[in-house]
Amino acid sequence: MASSPRTVAVVEDDPSMRRSIERLLNAYGYMTEGYDSAEGFLAGNSAGTSGCLVLDIHLGGMSGIQLRRRLRDFNFSLPVVFITAVDDEALEAEAREVGCVAYLHKPFAAKLLLSAVEEALARRWDG
Repeated sequence: MASSPRTVAVVEDDPSMRRSIERLLNAYGYMTEGYDSAEGFLAGNSAGTSGCLVLDIHLGGMSGIQLRRRLRDFNFSLPVVFITAVDDEALEAEAREVGCVAYLHKPFAAKLLLSAVEEALARRWDG
């Protein structure tokens, strides 16, 4: 599959949340690839083909932060928008330390997600 600057990988273990995010992004012209786990994302080999990653922090198995670290360790410059339902300053600091474009608390406004994805895609393809 060729790289697409408008493809957003969505890693979220809540199926209804994942579908909602994908539908929103699709409505604004983005292609999406949904995954219910970090392991599924890695198995799908999307790190090299996606423009950015919308990533839940709390997943079954490997966490979103662990996935971000693994991507960084293997030199994937995939920009990340973290999403979480947990309001925890230490967790937010850790997420920002591993690198993210945005850190959004669920439920978040659609315009916040769209803005974060646009910024992430700009970082990915503009350097």
